[in-house]
Amino acid sequence: MDAIEWQLAMESKMRSIRKNNTWDLVKLPKNRRALLCRWVFPLKQTTASSSPKYKARIIAKGFQQEYGVDFDEVFSPVVKMTTLGFLLGVVMLEDLELLQLDVKMAFLHGDLDEEIYMEKPQGFASPDREHLICRLRKSLYGLKQAP
Repeated sequence: MDAIEWQLAMESKMRSIRKNNTWDLVKLPKNRRALLCRWVFPLKQTTASSSPKYKARIIAKGFQQEYGVDFDEVFSPVVKMTTLGFLLGVVMLEDLELLQLDVKMAFLHGDLDEEIYMEKPQGFASPDREHLICRLRKSLYGLKQAP
């Protein structure tokens, strides 16, 4: 029933990934293994009256990563509530306007320092490149480095 919308969402995600140079297709080195991945399909409803937005994400199965091989440390930057409070106070005192910004794929712009290999997403492997896998250049959802 919604197959066309989900297919379009997958194709849109793959275009974004190619545009962002998220990975290169390479041969898997003999001493390495490729992480598995899967598609996740969230349905986003912004307002009650709008039609739902079909989203597709490729999730790396980061639980397969090994410390010292695929990652060295996990770091997740977060804002302190005191910093947020200070910022809101300055906005109020200076009578400024505060706007919200959502960057599409912002989570996936982080460059990777480690060599991480992942199998190609299901449904997007061309027959002439079946022997190749993805060497990740940028972070993907599910990786230890992602947050």
